Amino acid sequence: MKALPNILTGLRLALCLVMFLALCAAAGAVPGLPQADSRLVGELVALAFGSFVIAAVTDFFDGWLARRYDAVSLTGAILDPIADKILVCGALIGLLVLGARDVALPAGLILFREFAVSAMREVLAPRGIKLPVTFLAKTKTTLQLLAIGAVMGLPLLSQALMRMDELARMELIRKLLVGSVALLWVATAVTVWTGIEYALAARRALAAKA
Repeated sequence: MKALPNILTGLRLALCLVMFLALCAAAGAVPGLPQADSRLVGELVALAFGSFVIAAVTDFFDGWLARRYDAVSLTGAILDPIADKILVCGALIGLLVLGARDVALPAGLILFREFAVSAMREVLAPRGIKLPVTFLAKTKTTLQLLAIGAVMGLPLLSQALMRMDELARMELIRKLLVGSVALLWVATAVTVWTGIEYALAARRALAAKA
């Protein structure tokens, strides 16, 4: 049981790869593979969405299990945040490859923040400075996963509503797209703010060291 949290984290990493490859294949961006037809594109997006949802669920359970069974390990502490970033960044890049232009700007801001904070941690670690994960930073990951899942799931919802009147269906999908992109912007705002908080904390820690 103590190994289960790390197994779930490893599973999340594998699902990240499946998700990203499925999105790239749906966009015809995998070298050597022909452009998929509309039916296969739908199946690939469904595979990517299913992989994303399962991976997002494991993000909750691996941490909960580690605390529940006192199975917190150094390996898990290292791999868990890496898996989170790969899941979020891989999903955003995959959506951009697929042509989701509405997510381009928030995706860029999220990617910039994630890489900047990771680089900051790498610079501070040799100096013995750690930036503890805040509650708001954990919240932003949840918001990111919800927003990305909503955007990624819209094509599947559109397919499921094919029996609806065309105009009504398109209007519903448009409203859901606006809502999901708005949620992504909320996640982006929280993401950027937590990045600023980490930068200020790093500055204070460096000043104290000096």
